[in-house]
Amino acid sequence: MIEWLTKNWLSITVPAVVFLSFFVVAIWARRTVCNYLNELLSKIKWEGREIFLQRIRLSFFQWCLILGAYAAIQVSILSPYGKALTGKILGSIFVISLTWAIINLAEKLLKIYLNKIKALSLLPTNLIINAVRITFVVVGVLILLDIWLIPTTPLVLVLTIGLLVIILASRDEILNIFSGFELARGSLIKIGDYVKLESGEEGYVSNITLRNIQIKSSDDRTILVPNSKFTKTTITTYRKPLKKAIQPFRFYTQLHIKELTGLKARNLSELVSILKDVPDSVVYYHTHHFVEEYQYLTPQPANEFALWVSDVIGDEILAEKLSNIDTFEFSTIGELRERVIAVINEELSTRGDGRTAFEGREFHFIKSVSVILPTPYVAHDLREFVEVLRKVSIDSLYFHIFESRLRLHRGVNDFSIWLQDCLDERDLADKIAVLDPYNYTLEGLRFVIIQLIEERIK
Repeated sequence: MIEWLTKNWLSITVPAVVFLSFFVVAIWARRTVCNYLNELLSKIKWEGREIFLQRIRLSFFQWCLILGAYAAIQVSILSPYGKALTGKILGSIFVISLTWAIINLAEKLLKIYLNKIKALSLLPTNLIINAVRITFVVVGVLILLDIWLIPTTPLVLVLTIGLLVIILASRDEILNIFSGFELARGSLIKIGDYVKLESGEEGYVSNITLRNIQIKSSDDRTILVPNSKFTKTTITTYRKPLKKAIQPFRFYTQLHIKELTGLKARNLSELVSILKDVPDSVVYYHTHHFVEEYQYLTPQPANEFALWVSDVIGDEILAEKLSNIDTFEFSTIGELRERVIAVINEELSTRGDGRTAFEGREFHFIKSVSVILPTPYVAHDLREFVEVLRKVSIDSLYFHIFESRLRLHRGVNDFSIWLQDCLDERDLADKIAVLDPYNYTLEGLRFVIIQLIEERIK
C-alpha cells in the first residue's frame, strides 16, 4: 500500500488539490456574490430578496462542489470511460439540484405575487404552483435523458399527445379560464355588483372563480354562470350603491278557500238581516276577495252586493250607491259591513223592499278561509325589491297592497311601511300609498309601482 502511494501520490494529490481549491473558491465566491446581490437587491427594495438570497447561498455552494468534483475527475488517472461516466453522474446531480432549487424558489415567489397579479387572482394558488412544478420537472427529465443519450423524441411525442387530449377534453374549462382572465383584466364585473343577464339570471355577484361567476338571487339561490357565458351574452351591470334596509322585506302570498254557509237572501230586507250576523270572513269574501277575483276588469266592480242588486233586483240607484263604497277606505271589516248595511237601510226607508229574486237567483253568502304562505323571495334594497316585484304572483301583490290595510289597521300597504320604516324612503312610500286601486288592474298597479321605484334608483 505504501509502495503504491509512493508511486502514485501525484495522481492522488493533484485531483485533491483541485477539489480543495474549488472548495476554497466556492466559500469566497458565495460570500462575494451574495454580498453583491444583497446590496443590489436592497437598493431596489425587492420583496423576494431574502428568499432569493437564502436559496442562492445553499445552492451556489453545492454547484461549486459539483464543479470541483468534475474538474478533479478530469485531471485524475481514471480511464476515459470512467471519466465520461462520472461526468454524466455529476451532470445529473447538477441538473437535479438546479431543478429543485428553481422549483423551490418559484413556489415561494409565486405565493408572494399571485394575489397581487390581478389577471391571475381568479386562479387557485395551488393549481399554478403545481403547473410550475410539473413544467420544471419535465424540462429536468428531458435534460437528464439527453445527458444519458436516451432518445427523448418518444417522450416528447407522448407528452404532446397527452397535452392535446387534455386540451380537447377540457376545452370548456379552458374557455372559462380564458374568459375569467378577460373579465379580470377588463374589470367588467366586481363582487357586489348587481347584474342582469340577457338570459334572465340576475342578482348580486357573490364570488368570481376560475370557472364561473356566482350570483346570489333575490330568492336566496346561488346561480353559477360559466365565465364563457358572461363574455358572450349581454349583461346589465348596476354599480350604484344602494342603501340596505334595516330589515329585509319578506314577500308572502295568500290563498282563499270558498266555503258555502247555506245562507241566502231573496230581497234587500233579507240581505240586510243576514248581513248583520254573518262572520267577517263572509263580508270579506263578497268585498275584498271579490275585487281581487275580478281585478282584471276595468273599471273594477266595487263589491258583489252592488253587482247582485243591479243584475237581479234591478235597482240601479242602490247599486250605484253600493258601488261608490270604497272597500279599501275601511281599516276593519266591521266598519265596511256597517257602511253597506247603512246604505241599504237608507234605501229601504225611502223606497221599500222592491223586487224579490227568482228562485236560483238568490244572493248566496259564501265564507272565505284564507291561508297565508311565505314565498322564497326576500328584498334587501330597492333593486332587489323591484326585481322580485316583477316575479311575485297577483295574490302576493294583493296581500301586501290591500290585505295589509285590514291586517295592520293603519290604512296603508306593506310596501309603503317598509320603504318608510326600513329604508327611510318617505317620498317613494307616499307615492305608492296614494295610488287609487280602482284606477288600475293589479297588473297595472304592479307596473306603476315598478316605474316609481326604477325612477328612484336611476
